Amino acid sequence: MLYTVSRSPYHDDFNAMLGLVSDADDVLLIQNGVLLGVNDNRYLNELIRTGAKIYALQEDLNARGLGVRISNSIQVIDYKGFVGLTVKHQQNFAW
Repeated sequence: MLYTVSRSPYHDDFNAMLGLVSDADDVLLIQNGVLLGVNDNRYLNELIRTGAKIYALQEDLNARGLGVRISNSIQVIDYKGFVGLTVKHQQNFAW
């Protein structure tokens, strides 16, 4: 499953999502969800422990000036990569 996270983890019940994510899933950080990818974020460490692959949309990182603060554990992708993830996964859960 593809989980798209568009809100800051500080404004959502992020722990509820963590209970759903497994190592077979992909998580894409978009819009304010890219805040989750900032280094030393306690929620990011929990998400990494799920074993899911984590991606962040480059355009949203740039718009928020976070490109240099993003964790090395996250793969930065463009819109073409975003489309590739949606093709890969038949199910998408927007968070």
